[in-house]
Amino acid sequence: MAVGKDLLQLDLYRLLGVGEKASEQEVKKAYRQKALTCHPDKNPDNPRAAEIFHQLSQALAVLTDAAARAAYDRVRKAKKQAAEKTHRLDEKRKKVKLDLEAREREAQAHESEEEEIRTTRSLEQEIIRLREEGSRQLKEQQRLIQEQIQHEREQHFQVKQERNGTEGKITPKLKLKWKCRKEDEAKGGYSEDVLLQILQKYGDVLNLVISSRKTGSAVVEFATVKAAEMAVKNEVGLINNPLKISWLEGQPQNNPSTILPDSSSEPRTSQESVVSERDYESLVMMRMRQAAERQQLIAQLKREEEESHT
Repeated sequence: MAVGKDLLQLDLYRLLGVGEKASEQEVKKAYRQKALTCHPDKNPDNPRAAEIFHQLSQALAVLTDAAARAAYDRVRKAKKQAAEKTHRLDEKRKKVKLDLEAREREAQAHESEEEEIRTTRSLEQEIIRLREEGSRQLKEQQRLIQEQIQHEREQHFQVKQERNGTEGKITPKLKLKWKCRKEDEAKGGYSEDVLLQILQKYGDVLNLVISSRKTGSAVVEFATVKAAEMAVKNEVGLINNPLKISWLEGQPQNNPSTILPDSSSEPRTSQESVVSERDYESLVMMRMRQAAERQQLIAQLKREEEESHT
């Protein structure tokens, strides 16, 4: 993805919504919050989503590396001071002659240009170092992703073993109900994909059948009793159209089901109650794209320095 704006034209702190003295953890937290909302996969109809996501990646790479951040702060400070000096010179126009003002402007512009070249070169050197050494933050995120993938594989193997151990036994089945009019093409908000997304966070779903005769009704078959119990106990579905979940088959004798949480408690959506599963392959690809974008950033800075000398 091409660089949308020159790095020096961006206020990386404002872009992430943090202060100049924000800690590394605060920077990471702000990046995750912003990146999740503007990720291109979540905004397919927004042509600027990819550009904003790229800018956020630049901000994370620079502000989580101490040396690169220091170099960026010097560039930012120099530009701010240059703007303040230019403003003061504009005020002086009312008090000095035009020829004196022109000389002062020429001298100030030359001084500002030299300072900007020095600070820009420092930032470029830090970014080159990041490229050569590898981004510590990127490596850490990739390590966490690999650990999570391994954890998912272990869970899948465990579920498979449980399934093999219970072969021949009755698998747990639940009945789902929700409000839905016959003429509602949206099926009350519960398509097969939506139901699977809601239910699969509790465990493997073997089968899901939405009734074609009775609207607002479905049957789900889980691989394990534990997954079914958790779904009955915790899931309330969409906040504007709650699910009613009850046992159909395979209910443990000593653990009666709970159709819905206590009515006095605040209703929770499936997104709030349990964190949904991530597409880890997409995350790995995103990290690889960020590495490529860092290469493009360095090339952009080199072009900027060459233009400043011409």
